[in-house]
Amino acid sequence: MIKSLVLALLLAPAAATAGKIPSFSLETPAGDTVQLPRDQQGVDIYLFWATWCPYCEKLMPHLQSIEDEYGDRVHVFAIDFRDDGDPAKVLSERGYGFTLLLNGDDVAKRLGIHGTPGLLLVDGNGNIRFNLYDLQKPSSMGLEGLGHAQRAARLAPWWAARIRQSIDDILGADAN
Repeated sequence: MIKSLVLALLLAPAAATAGKIPSFSLETPAGDTVQLPRDQQGVDIYLFWATWCPYCEKLMPHLQSIEDEYGDRVHVFAIDFRDDGDPAKVLSERGYGFTLLLNGDDVAKRLGIHGTPGLLLVDGNGNIRFNLYDLQKPSSMGLEGLGHAQRAARLAPWWAARIRQSIDDILGADAN
């Protein structure tokens, strides 16, 4: 019985690994409500982050460059969760143009996001096409013995390369 349960849990897909993303709404710091997934041609990046997260800090410049490069075909939603800081201030100080959504704890839980950074790529049809949690770090990265900030500095560009490749795959498939 226990073996069957463990096997079922191991074989069950993560909540946000594939399929349609459920609709949800969150507020911006200005009090506007944003309903997601948006009806958009392109790719939305849902970044679940916190102001204290060193991995988020290192990944966010890469996400800004992705948003800048792809223009209106890619949009980043910075969904703040598990945070007690001032996310609007952090985004402003760092010069990021992301759409900030507040109080994302319940949404993160519904989507199976359990830690920062959580990142999903969602296509214009509301399909989850990429989940950062699904990436397996190569053992050759030499992360053993490094602190969080050092690991974050190594992982962020590697993650960004895979995110870009996934965006290119999505946009290329959508163009055909």
